[in-house]
Amino acid sequence: MSFVDTLRQWDDGVTCADKQDFSEALRILLAIPEPNSKICFNIGCLHLLNQNLDDAEKAFDCSIRKDEHLAVAFFQRGITFYKKMRYEESIGDFQRAFKTLRGNNLIDYKALGLRYILYACEVLHNMALAEAQLGNWEKAEQNLRKALDYKTEAKLSVIEKAQQAVLKEKLFKLVEFPSKMMFKPNKHYVAELEKKDYLGKAKVVASVNPQDDFSGFAPLQPQVEDGPLSPREPEVLRALEGEPHTVLFEFVPETCDELAVKPGNMVFVLQKGADNWAYVIFNGRTGLVPYNYLERQEISLALKQKKVLVLGIQTQQSVVLIINASLIIWFPFKSKVPDSLYIVKVHFTFTFAVSIPRESSYEVLIRKISKKVKLPSDNISLSLDSSGQRAIDANTDMETVWSQVRAGRITLWCNEKKVRKWWRLALHSYQSANPEDLNFKEGDEITVLARINQDWLEGRCNGSTGIFPASFVK
Repeated sequence: MSFVDTLRQWDDGVTCADKQDFSEALRILLAIPEPNSKICFNIGCLHLLNQNLDDAEKAFDCSIRKDEHLAVAFFQRGITFYKKMRYEESIGDFQRAFKTLRGNNLIDYKALGLRYILYACEVLHNMALAEAQLGNWEKAEQNLRKALDYKTEAKLSVIEKAQQAVLKEKLFKLVEFPSKMMFKPNKHYVAELEKKDYLGKAKVVASVNPQDDFSGFAPLQPQVEDGPLSPREPEVLRALEGEPHTVLFEFVPETCDELAVKPGNMVFVLQKGADNWAYVIFNGRTGLVPYNYLERQEISLALKQKKVLVLGIQTQQSVVLIINASLIIWFPFKSKVPDSLYIVKVHFTFTFAVSIPRESSYEVLIRKISKKVKLPSDNISLSLDSSGQRAIDANTDMETVWSQVRAGRITLWCNEKKVRKWWRLALHSYQSANPEDLNFKEGDEITVLARINQDWLEGRCNGSTGIFPASFVK
């Protein structure tokens, strides 16, 4: 099967899983003749959902065999062994998962297509539970003490509850991977699979036949003698729909139902749900946007009560409405920052904005920016100026930083540190043989994201991500 066919079938399987049709998803993925490590992992998760533990074990075996550095696969196979009451093997897999974390507190798999974070403290938590099942209470307590060194604020209560249970020599709850989550194929490759119709469909824009479907203009009217001196009033092109709102913060969609918007955009809210999501229209496209990212704008109700021709022209600072080709209304955007937030504009290789609670600590700030630029927080540096002289780090007095805020906004500069253990230098140029490969030239610096197997690495270079031979770099 070609790479394109595999990609299409992989995407079809994941789409079925998203729709909760797990049996069809499993059928589609099992039909792929040479599945990669991520597809095998997905198959194992689906078997685990169906409580087919033997089949799940075989699928995770295949995933690990194809990528011996995939920590989450060891974690899932360890859970499978635990459910089969093979506790020694379960401990072995949890140990391998912890080793693959290489001393890090967590691994975020979002860049590889899986919306899941594997925490070191949770791996040690499950290791302690397996030891407890064997009656090794002392080893269980040691693993939980070690888990405290890798804990995060969100996971602290889980570890503390487990420690209390161990002191009473009682078992505690297993931390499980949400098996409904799947590795998804690269969205850019999937987009290329869609057929593009560059010609589109023909539409009647004007016709002497009033029964014709048309869009854009009223139909042509037959000329008659002694007709009225003034032309007939044109029909409505587009009526003002929905409630106008200004976008306060940038929103990057994560599903096909969501809509990308940026600060200053004008959207019209067609429907607001109880879950705080709004269904909006923007530039002729519709989709979902968080309602707390929006601020309502007031436009005269007279415009809504009349059927008028409306054309919206949007700029960064204002919206111009041209009504019936004669009346022009201009109004500026209101972009007031909520009292509880700061808007931080960040210059990186691209410019973006994030919102954070006022007077936040350095850890909150760096974590938010790290997530946005998709780099570990240790690999980026912040400063108050483009030269980097006014650096911001864990020792900085944040009151000094926040004193630079004006009207709820502040601008920072972000740079990527060249941490040598994550960087490799290209010994030779490499031209990709398929869409998954990474292009680079001799002398380029490459950020290593993961080791695929003994011969291949996954990395990022010149803004692109892909796989490449390990022998081409040092």
